[in-house]
This record gives sequence, structure tokens and C-alpha cells, in this order.
Amino acid sequence: MSEHMPRHLWWVLAGITLVWGFNWTAMKVAIAEVAPLTFRTLCLAAGSAVLFTVLKASGQPLAIPRSQWRRLVLIAFFTITCWNVLVVFGLRLIPSGRAAILAYTMPAWAIPLSVWFLGERMSTRKVIGLALGMAGMALLLAQELTTLAGAPLGALMVLGAACTWAIGTLLQKRFPVQAPVAALTAWMMLIGGVPIYASALLLEDWRALGDVSLLPGLAVAYNVFLAFAWAYWAWIKLATSVSVTTFSLSMLMTPVVGVISGILFLGERPGWQEFAALGLVLGCLATVVLPARR
Repeated sequence: MSEHMPRHLWWVLAGITLVWGFNWTAMKVAIAEVAPLTFRTLCLAAGSAVLFTVLKASGQPLAIPRSQWRRLVLIAFFTITCWNVLVVFGLRLIPSGRAAILAYTMPAWAIPLSVWFLGERMSTRKVIGLALGMAGMALLLAQELTTLAGAPLGALMVLGAACTWAIGTLLQKRFPVQAPVAALTAWMMLIGGVPIYASALLLEDWRALGDVSLLPGLAVAYNVFLAFAWAYWAWIKLATSVSVTTFSLSMLMTPVVGVISGILFLGERPGWQEFAALGLVLGCLATVVLPARR
């Protein structure tokens, strides 16, 4: 398993960083008019349908071996069901940039667990990368918890999402599903969304979708085609190609894009903490993207 990000995956990392970074703004816009569970149902069901259509049209295999279904369902529960529900409800309560930062505390949970659960080794570069990345997250997390001291529910939900993402990533490493990446992605999105589909049908009014205006509608389309159909494939591609530590740290640029996106499109105003965190995260990113000298 690679201990740095291979050059041929740089474009995948850059793409997922931008797509998921800007998606925090897109989600904020979408849930302003679309009920949260309905929004996630559209994203997961339509996103998986797009992937299945592309795979079928290109003649790629869709079948998952019967022996692998138990693993697939377990991983999908943590990385799809829990993550998507906790994020979308937490995002309703806190700014999009802050939600992105809290969600990407995932390495703080995933890296120590990977050492214990997977036996991954902590090199000096990994320790430095973790220290830089988490220092950047801590700057913003401290202010977030102070700001939300009287109403911490949104922050706690997003932190819970970070934990479930870490658990799902570790399970994917420990119990890998023997299937093509694209087919695995489509099935995980479809199966992981089942509890969300059922909850949306029972608890929310689908007729309200007829009143959704243009911008929230475009935000939903952005989620379906980019943040789900493509970015989930990219996420599984990265997660199965490099170590948990390298993957986790390489994703820390995404919340920085999320903060910038909130500034540009939602009028959110960062302070010195955001800019200091940017420098720390860039340093962290260098430790996993650039190969070590031999």
C-alpha cells in the first residue's frame, strides 16, 4: 500500500478536493428549500442511477459476488447512511465552512485507529503531517465550540459524521470488497441509501419539490452528478490505493476549499484562524503528496 500519493492519482485528489469543497456551499443552498432526507434521497438514488447507467452503457461488470455482500452492507452503513444523515442535519445548524472543517477532523479518528486496527506504521512524515493538519483543524474547532457553546448539536452531528467516515474507511481496508471500484461505488450508494429513502417517504412531503427554485435545483444536480456519481468513485479509488494515513491527510485541503466557497457564495467571513489553518493544512498536504527522498 502506497505511503504517498502516486502521481497518477494527483488529478483524482485535485478533483475530489474541489468538488467536495464547493459542495458544502451547494448543500447549504439545496437544503434551504429541499427537506434534508428528501435531498439525500435524490443525491444517492439519482447518483447511483447515473453510475449504473454509465457502467451498463460501457459494458463494465455490475455484479458483486455473493460472499461480499455482508461487507458491502456494513461499510455502506457507516460511510453512506450515517455520514449523509448526520452531515445534512448538522449543516442546517452551522455555517457551511465550519461544517466542512469539523467533518474533516476524520484523520484524528482514523489515523490512531489504523495503527491499532490495521497495524499501519507511523513514519516521521506521517506524524508531522498529522500534527500540522490537526493543528489547523484545532484552531477552527476551538472557536466553533466556543461559538456554539449554547447550541452544540450541529457541531456534534458533524463530528459524529467524521467518526463514522473514519470507521467506514478502516472497515474498507480491513475487509475489502472484491469488486470493481465503479460497481462497488454504485452499489454502496444505492444500498446505503435504503434507510434514508424509507425515512424520507415516511417523514417528509415530496410534493414540496414542485416549489423548489432554480438555485437549489442546480445545487441538487451538482450533488447528483459531481459530488455523488463522480466524487464517491474518486473517494473509493483513493481509499483503496493508498494507506489510511495518506488518504486521510490528503483530504484535509477539502475543508479549506469549503471555507473559501462559503466566503465567495454565502458571504461567510473568515478570521485569522482560517488563514492560519490554510497554511498548516498546506504543510500537511505536502507530507503525503510529495514522495520522500530516497
